[in-house]
Amino acid sequence: MTDLQKTPFVRELASSDRRTRDKATESLTLFLRSRTDLSLIELLKLWKGLFFCFYHSDRPLTQQALARNLSYALVPTLPRATLQRFLRAFWITIGRDFHSLDRLRLDKYLFLIRCYVGVAFEVFVKGAKTQAQEETNKKRKRQDSGKKEKNKRSKGKKKAQAEAEDEDEEKEDAAANGDGAQKWADLESYLSIIEEGPLCPLNFDPDQPAADEANDYVPMPHGPDGLRYHIMDIWIDELEKVLEFDEEVDGEEEPQSRKPKGEVPMELLLRPIEKLRTDCPYKPVRTRAAETLNDDRLVEWGFKTRPVQEEDDDEDSEIEWGGFDD
Repeated sequence: MTDLQKTPFVRELASSDRRTRDKATESLTLFLRSRTDLSLIELLKLWKGLFFCFYHSDRPLTQQALARNLSYALVPTLPRATLQRFLRAFWITIGRDFHSLDRLRLDKYLFLIRCYVGVAFEVFVKGAKTQAQEETNKKRKRQDSGKKEKNKRSKGKKKAQAEAEDEDEEKEDAAANGDGAQKWADLESYLSIIEEGPLCPLNFDPDQPAADEANDYVPMPHGPDGLRYHIMDIWIDELEKVLEFDEEVDGEEEPQSRKPKGEVPMELLLRPIEKLRTDCPYKPVRTRAAETLNDDRLVEWGFKTRPVQEEDDDEDSEIEWGGFDD
């Protein structure tokens, strides 16, 4: 493979000219679409070039535009064969080089990380729900057309036979739809990358295998705690952006509650944070994870219940002592 770090479209991504950046993003997208056989090692070489391309980008608007191009404009277009490896290469690169960032460049990388957390939710949560809904609608149309044909053909058939055929169709549709685990399989694979890398409970794992380029294996860096804190801080924020809500309104007042539409695998989505809360040996990380899990929005959406504070039985303890009488 050619050295992608030195190819023109990688260098041009950091250009201050919007047309040049857009053209370079399009070239990168076309390249990744056409090369579905790229290994993790090759994608890491690509991400090394992208990382330093982003490193040298100047001006806030240019940095923000480049971050969106590398995330929201690129990731949803990647073929399924490349997507998980591309995201793994991103998190390996971030975990490996995050400590080298100076304070003047840190903010733009924090924004890039936010974009990648958000676009992953858009692809694996919102995209999975949309795809499932489209498949359901297509199957309903096929069912309706099939029933019409059956009604035409079943005039001479017995009613029991027609019902048996309907039951068979329902079983086939259920098998085609798959269960919840199959529906969210891609999301679970992605969350496993996060749990293995930036949200791993351990800062250092002595039992982690060494890199093996012959077998296309590179260990996932766990990253510093600052990276963990940032991801936990934005986790619910970015998740909220991809959810659709049924809002209950009383009269002209503001919405009283916000319930997410459709199925949301919240237990799965909170699993990396829950593992940090229970398994991390470092208390500040456990505390921050507990704060994320106690976010008021999770209560508002119906996934958590607010803990009930016990009232003090001793009423006299609530009376303030006024001192001695004169």
